[in-house]
Amino acid sequence: MLDVGKWPVFALLPPEELKLIRQACVFGSAANEALYVTVNDEVFALGTNCSGCLGLGDLQSTIEPRRIDVLCGKKIVSLSYGTGPHVAIATADGEVFSWGHNGYSQLGNGTSTHGLTPALVSTNLLGKRVIEVACGSHHTIALTTDGEVFAWGYNNSGQVGSGSTANQPTPRRVSSCLQNKVVVNIACGQLCSMAVLDSGEIYGWGYNCNGQLGLGNNGNQQTPCRIAALQGVNVIQVACGYAHTIALTDEGFVYSWGANSYGQLGTGNKCNQAVPTLINTEKERMSEVAACHTSHTSAAKTQSGQVLMWGQCRGQAVASPHLTHFSSTDDVFACFATPAVTWHLLSIDAEDYMTVAQSLKKEFDSPEISDLKFLVDGKCIHVHKALLKIRCEHFRSLLNESDEECIEVSQFSYLVYRAFLEYLYTDTINLPPEDAIGLLDLATFYREMRLKRLCQETIKRGISEENAITLLCAAVKYEARDLEDFCFKFCVNHLTAVTQTHAFADMDHELLKNFISKASRYGAFKN
Repeated sequence: MLDVGKWPVFALLPPEELKLIRQACVFGSAANEALYVTVNDEVFALGTNCSGCLGLGDLQSTIEPRRIDVLCGKKIVSLSYGTGPHVAIATADGEVFSWGHNGYSQLGNGTSTHGLTPALVSTNLLGKRVIEVACGSHHTIALTTDGEVFAWGYNNSGQVGSGSTANQPTPRRVSSCLQNKVVVNIACGQLCSMAVLDSGEIYGWGYNCNGQLGLGNNGNQQTPCRIAALQGVNVIQVACGYAHTIALTDEGFVYSWGANSYGQLGTGNKCNQAVPTLINTEKERMSEVAACHTSHTSAAKTQSGQVLMWGQCRGQAVASPHLTHFSSTDDVFACFATPAVTWHLLSIDAEDYMTVAQSLKKEFDSPEISDLKFLVDGKCIHVHKALLKIRCEHFRSLLNESDEECIEVSQFSYLVYRAFLEYLYTDTINLPPEDAIGLLDLATFYREMRLKRLCQETIKRGISEENAITLLCAAVKYEARDLEDFCFKFCVNHLTAVTQTHAFADMDHELLKNFISKASRYGAFKN
């Protein structure tokens, strides 16, 4: 499961939908638009839908996810967005689709009409396999498997790399100094473009008034120019902020250049730099750098998994790399960037990576590698002895004294016992309140105090006028004091309705007497 919980736009999605998300992107001027891909390769969008950027065929905002039918099954490998916003994607088949704002022909379809649905970008790309896309504010660039770069859209500063400042309505190959060279990585600032070659050289073109091209001057460039100051340095990744650039070398060093009014270069001051400057990262070797053309925030991840951030961080100017508790650079942008958009396509392949918790959950009741089964009500539940001994004192004692491969259980129902064993694998319970009573009985019997508390919380969430007396009686029986107090107060507050239920009529005489006495002391019968 991809963790998108730090982005508020996903807050209303139910847990069962969140569990299906494999890829996601949050974008827009207020981070109010989002796209996501499920494990079934279905694509959904939600948010404010400025300029039709959700690709839904209309301009209607939507607080609930709507499916983008034309993209379902396409297998997105790269996604980027502009500030219009417009969106561009590359698929596993090497195709490019774009939609949204098109005032500067940034969709590459030869027009300046906004695109309400994803459309194939075909001019000069037929027969090419695109593997990466990058968007500036209103221009788009694409990288092919052959290492060629194509660009289109807004070109007021030369960011399309065509040698002029005329807007480019369809994809055009960026050649000039890149002719016969192989590009392996691309990125865009608001009005500039960057490319990393397989040789480790890095080129930039477009707007340069803040020195973001790293050329040692502030003049715009209409064609790609090599950053000579990095001669002999092998760059492997580049990332662009609003008006600054950061680059990662094969030795794990980070260089930065461009605008620095928020400390986004990480140099310890707020002075712009027109040439690449080595950032002091306390001798830590970096494995990733991150920036987004919508913000002045920078981040990097060390080889040991630590995450650093600097620049504009929730309004503060952090001028030197600051060590965080985050495990991902994505978290920096979710929690500290303005707007809190994603700097790249969030992605996880469930087949390639699962957490320990996910792996354990997957193996519960799976006969393939289990070494023990419980027989309950004639049904088998497959488990692993080692895990049970680690998780439960009862099983540690039981299994240390027994080599049985099958244990029959008659004291508890199949539903309850399976829920108990699943809890040992997942730390959660998934039962309706009435069935949670049986699990509460088991938790009491096995002295599983945490499970007992979870059962009580589950029962509380499901209490109603109809079942309140039943739950109260169970709480008394299993000495669940907190739950008993909760159920009693609920019964008193809904006394008229509760006393008309079948459960109240069938209540044990001693319990009924105690209930009436306690309710009287509580003031339930006063006028």
